[in-house]
Amino acid sequence: MLSYNVAALLRSAPGTERRYTVEDARLAVASDLQLATPIEGEVRLARTGRSILARAHLTTAIEATCARCLRPIVAPINVDIEEEALPSVDIDSGAAVDQRAEPDVLRLDEHHQLDLDQPVREAISLAEPISLLCRPGCRGLCSECGEDLNDQAEHGHADDELDPRLARLAEWRESSETN
Repeated sequence: MLSYNVAALLRSAPGTERRYTVEDARLAVASDLQLATPIEGEVRLARTGRSILARAHLTTAIEATCARCLRPIVAPINVDIEEEALPSVDIDSGAAVDQRAEPDVLRLDEHHQLDLDQPVREAISLAEPISLLCRPGCRGLCSECGEDLNDQAEHGHADDELDPRLARLAEWRESSETN
């Protein structure tokens, strides 16, 4: 999906850059995180002295639930990615490159394909807000009955039995209201 053949770029002079428009890209991010809109944006690939530097600015939206009222919402996500990808095969000889010195770096495959799916998945997952709200003033759910407080201007419950430790405060409140 977000895969690019960079064989020609590997043969180019350092500093050479290619730009790719990303339109309508779809990607399974995680089992608990679904995209609401396709991924859009731009990917720039540049040749460095030893690798390909991938930079991308991508936008999408995720399906989520309001943290207060539990309504389904769509939250926009913007991610910027900057990854260095090293070859796994020498472009000239075809010999395998020793990967032991940098085992955790992003690698081009043996056909000189740069696959950005995993870095994009990780960036979207990390960009997901911790607590999403349907709107800034979301009132949430009633802690007693579970009603959505956003749907009701006035919401209340009959006074329950007062905690005896608070009886004096209730008396004080009543006397101050009558004065």
